[in-house]
Amino acid sequence: GRVARRLTGADPETRFQADCLAATGGNPLLVTGLVTALRERGLPLTGAGLDAAGDHDLPAFRECVIRLLRRQPPPTVRAAQAVAVLGDAADRETCAQLARADATTFARALSALDSLGLAHASSRTDGWSLTHPAVRNAVLADTPAGQRAALHGRAARLLHDGGAPASDIAEHLLRSRVTADQPWARAVLREAARKAMLDGAAARAVELLRRCVPDGAADARDPDLVAELGIAESRVDTAAGIRHLTAVLDHVSRPGLRFASLSALVGGLARTGQVDRAVMLLARHRSAMAGTAAGAASARLLEADMLMAATDNLDAYTELLNTESFHMDLPGDTPEARALLAWRAVISVCRMDHVPQALTAADTVIRMGGPTTDSTVTLAAAASVLLYGDRPHEADRAYRQLMDGTDAVRSQAYPTLLALGAAAGERLGALDEALRTTAKALRKTRIARATRYEALPLAVRLHTFLDQGDLTAATGLAAEMPDPRADDDWQWNELLCARGRLRLAQGEPRAALRDLTECGHRQRAWHRTNPAVSFWWYWAGRAHLAVGDRTAAVELGEWAVGLARPAGLPCALGTGLELLAEAADERDRLALLDEAESVLAPTRAALLLAGVRVLRGRALQRAGHIQAARTVLRKSWR
Repeated sequence: GRVARRLTGADPETRFQADCLAATGGNPLLVTGLVTALRERGLPLTGAGLDAAGDHDLPAFRECVIRLLRRQPPPTVRAAQAVAVLGDAADRETCAQLARADATTFARALSALDSLGLAHASSRTDGWSLTHPAVRNAVLADTPAGQRAALHGRAARLLHDGGAPASDIAEHLLRSRVTADQPWARAVLREAARKAMLDGAAARAVELLRRCVPDGAADARDPDLVAELGIAESRVDTAAGIRHLTAVLDHVSRPGLRFASLSALVGGLARTGQVDRAVMLLARHRSAMAGTAAGAASARLLEADMLMAATDNLDAYTELLNTESFHMDLPGDTPEARALLAWRAVISVCRMDHVPQALTAADTVIRMGGPTTDSTVTLAAAASVLLYGDRPHEADRAYRQLMDGTDAVRSQAYPTLLALGAAAGERLGALDEALRTTAKALRKTRIARATRYEALPLAVRLHTFLDQGDLTAATGLAAEMPDPRADDDWQWNELLCARGRLRLAQGEPRAALRDLTECGHRQRAWHRTNPAVSFWWYWAGRAHLAVGDRTAAVELGEWAVGLARPAGLPCALGTGLELLAEAADERDRLALLDEAESVLAPTRAALLLAGVRVLRGRALQRAGHIQAARTVLRKSWR
């Protein structure tokens, strides 16, 4: 504390003093170096600032640590390097072996490091740690690159022989120069990659497996290994995945892996617009497996995978809509049939094709399926049919059951799943819950770098802020977001809608119209013509009214009502009638609002119903029906 006061002229906080003491072992030289380095780096002299120090290069502190180490005998330096390479609470025996020291020599070396303030024994294990990540960074920085790689290679072998988890060993292998053609190293990398895939970390799996399959050398000796790499690549580097899977598909030995490879290849081809090749592979699989129940089931699953993948590519999606059949007379008695049924239903409901049958199919999938038998994406697709079929309360229940009953957090699509659940809640008026759910979806996201997976939760969050009337929060969120026009994936369409709605609330109706009109064009391009999929048309109609274009507003309202009424979409119908009422003369407004209220009353869309009742109450008041207006407005207030 005295050192810090002398260097800074101020009293540091108590936690900083305690943490600084722990990080330096009380060595005044290290304390001085650390405080000086923090000040040079612009980090505050607080516990939080010290926590962040390990993520930065601290030259003044690094030089202090290196000077101390270089004065020590070689066994002490090797001990520091061993502890730095093995990481926190490294096992004493393994550290000694890595440092090439006998037990007595290593104990003396640890004692020396302890007295210097560079290392300490773990309070919970027999292991040792360097006092702070910045100390570890300094020790590793002073170790020549070749020597450091050799240490990681020896550490990997020692940990392997000691039975350590594959994921721990794999990290050392990646930092070493151990060639992955050694059987034990290859086995470790493959096991760690499989775990990474289970955890949804496909990029990590690719990093591990590419060490086993050098660039340009698809290992003909082990096609199963290349297939595993291709499956992982299909999620992060589709072109590379297609190349590897095409090369080995006919040589994969394990049936389960062969089907997974075929599924990843069909999906990758659809995702990159190569629909003809994907359809050809599907047809070839059907022909090869014809006449067997397993063949029929696997073909259905492949087709479902193809439809799902095509939703990532507008050209492929459009081509599939023109070539594939979307009949929904499947029994739904197997997970494979339910997967295909769910994807056919969600595509049909989006483009207003056989909406009642699509809703029946979704009910079948949810009734007969479950988290233990069906994939998360299958059940989420079925729930989306309910949402887009204007049954938000049923969709909300389905999404809740899905999120509570599965480990979906590992899926890359989890933010989209949360967003769809939040959208159902928002339509029901559960705004606080919608904000909590979207915050969960975005908790690891830098808003400015959001991908298509975060676009939908951002849109729902922005809509919810506007529902609450919190223009400040909505404006702040929009200021951080990337431009949704920069990418043509469908997930960005709703973000365009939300931004257009914000601009309307900010009193910029012409800017709002630009976003909302663009959203409408893009939704039509994606064949998302169901007015219950997105309410861009309602906000566009309001923007048209704000600039005095009543005709355009009426056209949008009539378009929505004309689609929603025969398809039985009550929320879209009620909202369309509300827009027509806003554009109507006073004598026609009451009748339209009366119908809108009667349409929405049986639903649980509380927020939409409340808005219509406010407008109807005002209309009744202007018409002189004061008591009736009070009755309607009291209902709206509740």
